[in-house]
Amino acid sequence: MDGTQHPVSPARLDVIVVGAGLSGLASAIAIALSGHNVTVFEAAKELQEVGAGLQMTPNATRILKRLGIPSRFWDLAAEPTFVQVHRYSGEVLMTDHDFNVGMRAKYSAPFLDVHRVDLQLTLYERAKDLGVRFHLNERIHSIDFEMPEVITASGAVIEADLIVAADGLHSRCRDCFLATKGSRDKPQPTGDLAYRIVLELDQISDPELADWVSNPSVHFWAGPGAHAVGYSLRAGKMYNIVLLVPDDLPPGVYKQPGSVEEMRELFKDWDPILNRFLTLVDKVDRWKLMHRDELPSWVNDESNFVFVGDSCHPMLPYLAQGANSAIEDGTVLGLLLGHLQSKDQLPQALKMYEALRKSRGEAIVKEAFKQRDSFHMHDGPEQQARDEILRAPIKAPYPSRWSCPQVQSWLYGYDAFKEVEEAVAANPFKTESPESAPVETRAEQDAPQASVIFIENPDEADSVVVPPVEEKENYGSAADNNTAKQKLANGEGKPSTHAVAETAQEKKGWAGVTSVLKRIFCIE
Repeated sequence: MDGTQHPVSPARLDVIVVGAGLSGLASAIAIALSGHNVTVFEAAKELQEVGAGLQMTPNATRILKRLGIPSRFWDLAAEPTFVQVHRYSGEVLMTDHDFNVGMRAKYSAPFLDVHRVDLQLTLYERAKDLGVRFHLNERIHSIDFEMPEVITASGAVIEADLIVAADGLHSRCRDCFLATKGSRDKPQPTGDLAYRIVLELDQISDPELADWVSNPSVHFWAGPGAHAVGYSLRAGKMYNIVLLVPDDLPPGVYKQPGSVEEMRELFKDWDPILNRFLTLVDKVDRWKLMHRDELPSWVNDESNFVFVGDSCHPMLPYLAQGANSAIEDGTVLGLLLGHLQSKDQLPQALKMYEALRKSRGEAIVKEAFKQRDSFHMHDGPEQQARDEILRAPIKAPYPSRWSCPQVQSWLYGYDAFKEVEEAVAANPFKTESPESAPVETRAEQDAPQASVIFIENPDEADSVVVPPVEEKENYGSAADNNTAKQKLANGEGKPSTHAVAETAQEKKGWAGVTSVLKRIFCIE
């Protein structure tokens, strides 16, 4: 199914999207495909070619295909063949083998590592092809929610039927919205900061490092109070490294040039191969990682204003779901607007959007914090118990949510198109009343049990039932997806295997494991 098969509304609303980041561009595309007029306001003078790596998971890559994203985006992506979690010393704790095969077989969509610039510019290109209008260097000053209309810093006043707040972590739209409630909030530090590094393959003369870059895979290093991630970009021509460490930036400073020497000192006792990569770095920036409190609602009382992306649910990068969930938001919103028969049904569509998206977005935020706790354990009994679980064959619950069967299927198995079709079929928009019946969503039903239960009896871990993932729209190369499925059917390339004859867990039993499970997986 491609972008031309969206539901198309006869209502033809005028929609303003504030922000040309990933959530704003995805929203603009999906809303335009649904038959509405879309104008995007962006504070930046141009969409600059700066940024680092992103991990695009199947819940978003299947959307991007159906939105009709240009082919050059797919050509520039890297598809990792395996995922490894290392102890910070370099010891391999687990390997998720044939990861690309497993992703396509289970979800009919790939897991891709991409450069943020490549994604943003291809989304921008697609939006312009659909007739979306862009006003760059236009910062929003205020919003009149009764009209509704936006007032820019230059004094322009623009009316619309709907305003979409997609202006990110430091959202001006959020400030305006909360002011109507007599409230305000601001981004809060998470206690972490990130060093972001991108290396070019032609910079790397070390044959072993060059092999890592040109043969895409994902590597995590879990250490005391910190962790690192490395993966290839641009079809194996670039390498992205993110180092997550305790935040020591001054209050109010969100980005600052970092000291390469200080960075290397922090990781001097880590995996030698990681340190060999770090010797190639000649400059680096440090980014403070922030979050915000949950909003009481993502829709205003007048039902003419709605939030998407980081403006309502900024996420730590530890599950790589910030961009992916932002694309989910924009797509679900656009699809619902495609089902409008008249403008009078807009309140029902926005109510359904919030029901479909808010609980899922906020649950992912919590899961990301829990993944940090799992990877940042200090050496000791809990860390040892975690490592025992990682060394064992993968089953839920599992300390790496990237491979945990329950969490992975909840994240990657999400189909925005199916969610909308099922919700609208169950609760069709009414022509007389602006109110719709409460929407029960699979997003609420399918939240990962591993994050909300504590298995008192370890024998119960084997009895956890993970529902099979239904067949999804074939993405990209159907031959690739079908080949992946055939390999699994033949017993080849099964993901998540370990070359371990007898694990420490089997030798020692579950002593110490229940305490670490409680710490990792229970949300208070």
